Amino acid sequence: MRLNYHLVDVFTNRQFGGNQLAVFPDPPADLPTGIMQRIAAELNLSETTFAFPPEDSANDCRLRIFTPAAELPMAGHPTIGTAYMLARLGSVGRIKNEKTIVFEEGVGPIRVTIHADEKGDPSAVWMRQPNPQFLGAFEDCAALADMLSLAATDIRDDLPAQVVSSGLPFLFIVLDTLDAMKRIRFRSDKWAEHLAGTNAENVFVTTLETVNEDSTTHSRMFAPALGISEDPATGSASGPLGAYLLRYGLTQANDMLSEQGFEMGRPSFISIHVEASGDSFSEVSVGGQCAYIGFGTLVIN
Repeated sequence: MRLNYHLVDVFTNRQFGGNQLAVFPDPPADLPTGIMQRIAAELNLSETTFAFPPEDSANDCRLRIFTPAAELPMAGHPTIGTAYMLARLGSVGRIKNEKTIVFEEGVGPIRVTIHADEKGDPSAVWMRQPNPQFLGAFEDCAALADMLSLAATDIRDDLPAQVVSSGLPFLFIVLDTLDAMKRIRFRSDKWAEHLAGTNAENVFVTTLETVNEDSTTHSRMFAPALGISEDPATGSASGPLGAYLLRYGLTQANDMLSEQGFEMGRPSFISIHVEASGDSFSEVSVGGQCAYIGFGTLVIN
């Protein structure tokens, strides 16, 4: 069995930045889940996607997303990168200015809008995310500081360390400074002691101090349970991030920019749009650019 795939860097406008993604645009309909998981582990990227025909003919694609360790119900950079790749291959038809398609994912239908340049090539992709749900807070600041190898005073005590989810939950922790972000040394032993197996096991750390003056936040994400020691760009966390920033008054803007991946040498920029009314959120979207890397073939015996 020969399986063709493409490599894309997502949330960047240049090669070797952003978050890496492998896209299998035409896998066999009967490809076993176990083989897909083993392929994702073999490629060892943050995520690998497999684009199948939709179950509902009103939609465009059934998307399955795998980290090296687990299948995800939804994710940001895989959704955006797969849409970019399908558009580049011509699999979603001709695009004039923009086109909206629908992916079937584990959380339900996800609307994706592809913007094109004057040649019809994809220039940017936005995905609509489920409205964020604010879940429990984690109150042991000392434990979080130990996990990050920081002092408790590096963590802002006026803001909750809280789980927020648009389909995949993340624990949001806000630090005071960019310097503290750079000093993080994630301790998996402390993570296993305090967070493993809970809905707070995906850890998203952010600060309002940024490298790029146009950015709203500077972020890092750690997900040992998914086989991801650190993620250079996390789209599925970025919609909830925007909602968190608005709810707790860290920004008044509906449009935000999160920078991520700098400490990994893979600068990433994720655009966020959130409409808010009091504590309610709607029209939650994240978007960005992609850079094509190349293609290959796996031979499965």
